[in-house]
Amino acid sequence: MTQAVRKFRRGGGKSTAFWRGLAVSVLATAAAVIVFALIISFVDMSDGVIRIVNQLIKAAAVFLGVKVIVPRGDENGIRRGALLGLVYMGVGVLVYALLTQQKISWQGYLIDVFMGVAAGGLSGMLLGSLRSKK
Repeated sequence: MTQAVRKFRRGGGKSTAFWRGLAVSVLATAAAVIVFALIISFVDMSDGVIRIVNQLIKAAAVFLGVKVIVPRGDENGIRRGALLGLVYMGVGVLVYALLTQQKISWQGYLIDVFMGVAAGGLSGMLLGSLRSKK
């Protein structure tokens, strides 16, 4: 079977996989935030706990998106994962800044973006280093 036929059956090439991975990350974030909001409505939590859980939600969402785009044994897993983390967190920070109109320092936003790049790169490295199934 030719590569073109395989790509068509899988739903496209690498760019299509990237957008699917980004969509998985966004949907996972939305679902987790809704569940967490329900939990917060019943349980009193400090701001510190809420911040930590929000960071964990974002890191887990990046991992799930990277899992979609990085096949086992992929040599470019770090690069693909870091790119997904960069785009996911960059768009997320931009949307958050526009919706909330809070005056957070640019360093705070930059730290969030770097966390996404690091989480994506580490996820890509881990998933890419797994042996491929044969």
